[in-house]
Parts: sequence; C-alpha cells; structure tokens
Amino acid sequence: MTEYYSKHFNLEQVSEGIYAAIAKDGSGSVGNSGFIDLGNKTIVFDTFNTQQAAVDLRNIAEKMTNRPVTWVINSHFHGDHIRGNQVFKDCNIVSSQISLQQMKENHPERIAEQKADIDGLKKYIESLSEQRESFTDLQKKNEINFLKELAISLPDLELVLPQFTFTNEFTIFGTKRTAKIMTLGGGHSPCDSFLYIPEDGIVFMADLLFVGMHPSFFPYSNPTQWENILNEVSNLPIQKAIPGHGTIGTKGDIERLKNYINEMTVIAKENSNLEEVSIPEEYKDWTTINIDPRELVIRNLKVLRDL
Repeated sequence: MTEYYSKHFNLEQVSEGIYAAIAKDGSGSVGNSGFIDLGNKTIVFDTFNTQQAAVDLRNIAEKMTNRPVTWVINSHFHGDHIRGNQVFKDCNIVSSQISLQQMKENHPERIAEQKADIDGLKKYIESLSEQRESFTDLQKKNEINFLKELAISLPDLELVLPQFTFTNEFTIFGTKRTAKIMTLGGGHSPCDSFLYIPEDGIVFMADLLFVGMHPSFFPYSNPTQWENILNEVSNLPIQKAIPGHGTIGTKGDIERLKNYINEMTVIAKENSNLEEVSIPEEYKDWTTINIDPRELVIRNLKVLRDL
C-alpha cells in the first residue's frame, strides 16, 4: 500500500480498491470516512469535521487511485460528516434531499456563531490547557486537541452543499464496481444514508453503526426506525461494515448495536431515576468521543425516555 501519514485518521484497506479512513481521537476528523476506486471513478464517503482533515483525505485518495475524486457522498447532515465539503467543491457532491434540507436549516447559523466567537474558543482552550499539568486524563487531552483543530478550521470554513440529491437510492456505476447510496429513512438523524458496494459485500454505514462506541441519540432520533434499518441492512450480503465511529465491523456489530438500542430503550422507559442507572456489563468497555461514557449514556437515556 502507498505510504502515507495523516494526524487525522488511520487508513485501512477494507478490500482491493476500498479504503476506510478511521478517525483518530483528538483530531480534525471526528467521524470516519473512506474512498472507493470504482475503476474509472474515485468516490469519497463523508468529508470529516474540518478542511485540514479533508485535505489529507483527498490527497491520499487521489494518490492511491491515480485519478481525481469524482463523486462525494454526504451520509447525513451532522458536521463531522460534511464540514470538509469545501475541499471537494469541484467534485459532484450528493446527499438525500432531506439531508440537504437539514444542512441548509442547521449549519449557516451554527457556523456563523462559531466564527463570531473564535476568540472565546481560544480562551476556553487556554483555560483547559492551563489545567494540563494537573490532569492525566487522555480524554481531556483529546478534547483540547480537537478544539484546536476546530479553531484552525473556523476562519476559512465555508458551507458547501450537495449539488445532487436523491429520495431513496442513487447509483454510481464504475468499470470495476457499483456504488449504491441508499436511505431507508431516519434513525440516528432525520435521514441516514449508507453506501453499499454489492460486488465486494462492503457497506459504509456512517452513524447508523457505531462499533465499540456508545451511539448518540437526539430528540429527532427514531430508535424503532433505527432498529428496522439495521435489520434491513443485515439482510444484504455483507462481509464488512464501516461505522461512522469506531473500528471496521461485521454483521455481528450491526446486531450488537440493534440489541443496544433495544436494551437502552427498555431501561429508559422502566427506570424513574436515570441518574442511578449503571451501564450494562456488555457495554462497559465501549468508548465515546470527548465525553465521559457514563455522562453520554445518562444523556441518551433521558432522550430515549422522552421520545
């Protein structure tokens, strides 16, 4: 494999011509990405949280496939999957129609607010950095590094939206393989798309799948639909599944997440004091991004209780 290095991700070959870019903690990536050589086209799945991470992704994708990136897929509207779009503004960017609408509704104001408070962010980073001598918590150090990458990205950050949309499915045909971008509705977000490569049995699932990590639930999440989507994806012939967060997985990891959603939903509905709930033994070693696992689990349970 061509030699490369990025501070933002580890590159893993999933199959011949198919690569997963697995986010490094405390970097400018946050979520996973990947790229696929279709034979006569190179496509990228999700573009990370910052331009600097996206630049590394584009450079290595074009170096390894020996051609420019042709298509970029945005799985859903969350920033860690689309804020690197500006690095690919000369490419064809595609998302579901609902995801495009969510980007338009959520990102302009959020980005404007963050740009207006860069000094405040830098002061906050300084305050955290001053505590560096008094803590050895790796998670805290990763948070500082993540915020530094965010501060680097903000001055030049611009929102670049998809030029192409679809409702249910969008297919890109190549000479080696086919890329099928599909959505079965909303689970994690109001509309979650995944990329299926039928010739290789590979699926890029974005935040429909977390491997060895606690997923995030939001007031707009739909746990029942999420489980239904995971069931449908499991019916596909799959060898490997690339999650939005965590390491490369298999069908077994899809089943584990489905069980997690079901179990956490039951716990949320059956317990009156969620602050006292313990993380189930099976998930105690699952990690999180820049947040204490117990804090995220309690937050998730409260969201699930109110859904």
